[in-house]
Amino acid sequence: MAKRRPKKKGPRLPRQPRQRSVGGMSQGALQQQMLQLQEQMMQTQEALKDEEVTATSGGGMVTVVANGHQEILSITIDPEVVDPDPEEVEMLQDMILAAVNEALDSSREMVNERMGALTGGLNIPGLT
Repeated sequence: MAKRRPKKKGPRLPRQPRQRSVGGMSQGALQQQMLQLQEQMMQTQEALKDEEVTATSGGGMVTVVANGHQEILSITIDPEVVDPDPEEVEMLQDMILAAVNEALDSSREMVNERMGALTGGLNIPGLT
């Protein structure tokens, strides 16, 4: 008696993934929440462009204003500081550099605070 060969089956279709639960939330609900968070983050980043921080150095002789996109908006120098003496020019350069760096640090800190409020303290790369 001849042995029967099993019938060949057609190609298997991939299984549909089951809805998984993450922290009691369905995958669809989690995706929706992530989309909302992404939208809030984009709105916050746009709003940061209009927020400003101010830093001074040299006892207020140099003032630098930056926005939440780490752009320097203005530098103000008290006229009393301007002196053609080379030593005075070097001191002025140092004060400008100090004020610019302080303004940028303050701007980064402001961005971290605003974004941290949205992400609940999660460190998400590329946001700041």
